Formats: sequence, C-alpha cells, structure tokens
Amino acid sequence: MRPCPTFLLVLLRWVRLRMCARRWRYSNGNNSRLPLCVRQRWAYLKLMVNSLYYNSLTNSDVVMDSLMEPIFWMVDLLTRWFGAVFVCLVVILTSSILLIAYVGLLPLILNTYSPPWIVWHIGYGHWNLIMIVFHYYKATKTAPGYPPTVKNDIPFVSVCKKCIIPKPARTHHCGICNTCILKMDHHCPWLNNCVGHFNQRYFFCFCLSMTLGCVYCSISGRNLFLDAYSAIESTYQTPPPPYTFRDKMFHKSIIYMWVLTSTVAVALGGLTIWHAVLISRGETSIERHINNKEAERMAKHGKVYKNPFNYGRLNNWKVFFGVEKRSHWLTRVLLPSGHAPYGNGLTWDICPIRKDMIPV
Repeated sequence: MRPCPTFLLVLLRWVRLRMCARRWRYSNGNNSRLPLCVRQRWAYLKLMVNSLYYNSLTNSDVVMDSLMEPIFWMVDLLTRWFGAVFVCLVVILTSSILLIAYVGLLPLILNTYSPPWIVWHIGYGHWNLIMIVFHYYKATKTAPGYPPTVKNDIPFVSVCKKCIIPKPARTHHCGICNTCILKMDHHCPWLNNCVGHFNQRYFFCFCLSMTLGCVYCSISGRNLFLDAYSAIESTYQTPPPPYTFRDKMFHKSIIYMWVLTSTVAVALGGLTIWHAVLISRGETSIERHINNKEAERMAKHGKVYKNPFNYGRLNNWKVFFGVEKRSHWLTRVLLPSGHAPYGNGLTWDICPIRKDMIPV
C-alpha cells in the first residue's frame, strides 16, 4: 500500500516540471521575437519595480518616497535657484521698514515724546536692529558644518547613500545643498543656507530678534495705524480733507509698516516658539520626527525612549548659547557674539543625568 502514494507523488512532480519547462520556452520564444531595445527596457522596468521590495525593511514610506522623488528633486532645484531671491527680499523688506522708521517716525518721536520715552525707543530700537543685522549676516555666511570626507577615526552611525561617506551622530543629508550637514535642523530658503551645528544659534537669535522687532513696531505703531487708516478711509466716505501728498504717503507708509510687521510677528513668532521648544528638549526639527517614531516603536515593546542628547531644560539652553559663566548671559545672549558653539559637531557627550552641567 505504501509504494502507490510515492509513485503518484513522483508522477505529479514530473508533470509539474514539464509544464514549467514549456512555459519557460514559450516566454523566451515570445521575448526573442521582440526587439533588443524593448527587451532591455522591459527588463529594466521589472528591475525598478522589484527594487521597491528589495528587502524586509521596505514599507509604504519607502515606496512613497521613491514615487515622490521627482517632486522632491524639483522642489530642491527651485529652492536652490530662488535662495538668493529670498535673501534679497528679506533685505529689501527690512530696509523699507527702517526707511519709514527713520524718515517718518523718528522725527515724530523726537517732537512729541517725553525724554524717557525718547531714550527708550532710540536705545531699544537700535539694540534690536544691531541684533537682527548681526545674526542674519552670521546665519547666512557661517557654514553649518560638514563631516570630513577623508579617512578618520571619528565614530559614525551610518553611511550616507548619496555622499558615500560616514555620517556622525545627528548628521543628515541636505538635498538642496547636496551634502551632509552636522546636526542639521533644516534648510532655510530665507538664509539660502542650511541650519546646522555652527549657525543654529545665529538662526534662532535672528528669528527671536526679528520677532521682537516686529512686535515692537506693531505695538508702538498701533495708534498711528488707526489714525492713518481712518484718514484714508474717510476719503472714500466723505469729501477728502486737505491732505498734502506728503501726508498721504506718510499714512500709507504707516499702514504698510504695521501690516507687514504684524504679519511677520505672528508667522515668525510661531516658528520661534517651535524652535524654542525643540531647544528645550535637546533636539532638532529632524530629530523631533525621528524621536517620535522611535518612541512609538519602543512603546509597542513596553519600553520608554529617552533622548540621549537631552541634558535637561536649563542645561540645553546653556549648551545652545554657550553659557559657561554668569557674565555670558550678557555678553553671549543679550549682546552680539561670534563665539563657537559647544563641541565640534562630530562627537557628542551622552549625559542623561539631570544634574546641573554648568553651575551658572
């Protein structure tokens, strides 16, 4: 009784092999009739489709990134081309506000305000202006930091697939700059530069100074804006009052200044608050996304993820600003300073202890 099932099994295998052989010969016969260029392109197309599933780590995110690659490439190309345009736009808009402030508002302040208020407006306004100009210039001209391209003994966490060089911790590739950036946060088109290890402090201080300056202009110019708006609005409802050309230009300039500074204060203020939260947590914009995904992954296994670069809220700010003693809060935070950031951006101290790193 036993040989019968074995014989049937062998017979079924032989029939299956014969059928597979016939199918293979049929497919090769059909393909051989096609032109060589068509067969090569068909093989290349099948290779591209199969490459989306080349290993077990492939998921929907990898497939979507591959499909969206042409769009990403176009966005990177346009951002690279228009970077200089964005920088010129920042300079032009800021210069226009300064022109209105010096030509229209400063004489008004000197003639109508009391001496204490004159000192306050002139002192704070020029301090704010110096902070904006200094940090914007440094943020655009300071290189964010790049990993070495020659052989070295620096520890790395991965190899960049585009640069084909080792990537230290917190290093990411920028498609717009087409290079790897140390402690990369993002590529800022308004700076025409990447925000990385060596210029992140300049970027944040510029955002903070510009936000404070716009809030200052918006609050201090509110009454002037209401008066100017009422003057212009009345010309459409009642006979126009005897305003000269200079008065009309002054009113329109006040409205332009208030609308622009208020809009920038809201938009840039939100960005500044977001980066302040990231600095308090000891992470960048890219690391925020990575840490969230890692926390979700470890939560599924009943574990808690801790950011190894988080030294505590106060210590994170000290490391970010380079504060090493009490006087540095004045010389390095409240005043323009070109000191280098903490560390070299290649290696990082792992200090999860919540004690005070810098006794300030």
